Amino acid sequence: MKSVKFFLASVAVALFVSGAASADDKVKKATNLKVNTSKSELTWVGKKVTGEHTGKIALKEGTITMDGAKLTGGKFVADLTTITNTDLTDKEYNGKLIGHLKSDDFFAVEKHPTATFVVTKATPKSTGVYEVTGDLTIKGITKPVTFPVTVKTTATGAEATGKIVVDRSKYDIKYNSKSFFENLGDKMINDDFSIDVKLVASK
Repeated sequence: MKSVKFFLASVAVALFVSGAASADDKVKKATNLKVNTSKSELTWVGKKVTGEHTGKIALKEGTITMDGAKLTGGKFVADLTTITNTDLTDKEYNGKLIGHLKSDDFFAVEKHPTATFVVTKATPKSTGVYEVTGDLTIKGITKPVTFPVTVKTTATGAEATGKIVVDRSKYDIKYNSKSFFENLGDKMINDDFSIDVKLVASK
């Protein structure tokens, strides 16, 4: 009887050790890849009744977390002080637009120079395609957003691309928003703007 108990105890210990080792292996497989900010880019598009504007925002830093070939997490920090416009050729008009975007009417970059996105969940939908949910912080306000992301592994790391649609009214950006003002006519600016995200990361 004692030998049977000893045998069962030995099996239990072996299973526990094996399970712990498997858990350790899973932890070890998760890799944080550093985003190359010079090869990555954020492209914004904002629309209004009379047209649209587009431009770039530089990345300050970021990571893509991979478990083998599977996306499991990540984050990026956008430097809003670098926001540019790429569609206006008139330098004076271009400068006025950028100045306005940096002002308190929009992103208040003097008080809030960065915007941050942190992945909270990445659900595989098909090979290399994920439904990503995360916390987006703009002007010190954090809200969840969900959008599709395509990830491909490379010889040196991974690349992730996706489009975030942001409702600016949720981040206290009220200027000419129909959510806060009536009878704006052709001065109305859409609440939603988009950010095309391209992250290139390496080990």
